[in-house]
Amino acid sequence: MDLTSGLGAAGPEEEQRTDSVDSVKIWHATLLHPHSTGHTLALANLTSSPGFLLLGLMDGSEAHPLLFLLFLGVYLLNTLGNLSMVVVVRSDAALRSPMYYFLGHLSLVDVCFTSVTVPRLLMGLLHAGQAVSFQGCFAQMYFFVALGITESYLLAAMSYDRAVAVCRPLHYGAVMTPGRCAALVGTSWMVAHFHSLLHTLLISALSYPAPALVRHFFCDMTVMLSLATSDTSAAETAIFSEGLAVVLTPLLLVSLSYACILGTVLGVRSAGGRRRAFSTCGAHLVVVSLFFGSVLSVYFRPSSAYSARYDRLASVVYAVVTPTLNPFIYSLRNKEVKGALKRAVGWKAAPQEF
Repeated sequence: MDLTSGLGAAGPEEEQRTDSVDSVKIWHATLLHPHSTGHTLALANLTSSPGFLLLGLMDGSEAHPLLFLLFLGVYLLNTLGNLSMVVVVRSDAALRSPMYYFLGHLSLVDVCFTSVTVPRLLMGLLHAGQAVSFQGCFAQMYFFVALGITESYLLAAMSYDRAVAVCRPLHYGAVMTPGRCAALVGTSWMVAHFHSLLHTLLISALSYPAPALVRHFFCDMTVMLSLATSDTSAAETAIFSEGLAVVLTPLLLVSLSYACILGTVLGVRSAGGRRRAFSTCGAHLVVVSLFFGSVLSVYFRPSSAYSARYDRLASVVYAVVTPTLNPFIYSLRNKEVKGALKRAVGWKAAPQEF
C-alpha cells in the first residue's frame, strides 16, 4: 500500500488511454462547437490565460439535467439540515453539552465543505468543460483540504468525548470543560489550515500544461499531481511525510476511543446497560465509518487500482453524501436533538395561534 503512489501516480496504461480519449473528445467538442451552451465562456477563458478545464463528474460533453436536479436537491437538503443544526445547537439551552458543541461546529464545516465543490459539480452537469483559473483552482483545493481535515479532527474530538462519557462518566464534567472543548476545536481548525497551506503551496509550485484537462469535478490533490509536467518527487515526499501524520492521526484517535468504549461496554453485565452505552455513540460511529471509509478508499490504495471514475464517485460520498447525512443521522437517533427541533418549530408556530 503506497500513499505517494496513490496521491501522485497515474493509473494503468489502459485507464490512461481511456482518460485521454474521453478528454480529447470533450476538448474537440469545445473547439468545434464554441457556441454550444457553456462552451463560449470556457474557451474564452482558456485562450486568454493559462488555466484548467474541469471535465466534471460524467464523461462526455452532453448535459445531465436529471443528475443536476438530484445533486441540487441534495445540496439544498445539506444546507437546510446543517444550518438548522447550527441554529438549534446555538439557541436551545438543553443542548449545551460538549457533544452538541462539537456537533454545531461539524455542521458548520459540512455546509462550507460541500459549498466548495458542489456549485462546480452542478455547473459541470449542465455544461461540460468548466474553465477555472490557476488561482481559482488552487484556492478551491486549499479550502477543500482544510475543511476536510477539520472535519476529520472534529470527528476525532467527538470520539474522544464519547469515550470519556462511556468510560469515565463520573469525571466527564471535569475532563470535558468548556476550555478544553474550545481548545480541541481551535486545534482542529489550525492544524487543518496549516496542513492545507503547505500542500497547496507545494502542488501549485509545480508546472502544468496550459490549458490542463482536469478529469474531475474539482481540483483534487491526486489529479493535480498527476497533471504536473515537472518533477513531483520532492512534493510527493513532503506530502507523504507530513500528510501521513496529519491524516492518520484523527483516524488513530477514533480507533483508540472506540477501543476504550468497546472494552468498557463488554465489561457491563446487563444487556440494557450495553444498549444504552452503544446508543450514545452509534450515530457517530455511522458518520465516522462513512467519512473515513470513502477517504481511505481514494487516498490509501495501490497505484495499480487507480481509476479516475472510481475517484470521482468516491469523492461524491465523502464530499457530498456524508456531510448531507450527518445532521439527519444525529437528529433521527437522538431524542434531545429531536426535542430541540420540536421546540424550535413549536416556538415559531405559536404566534400563529393568536
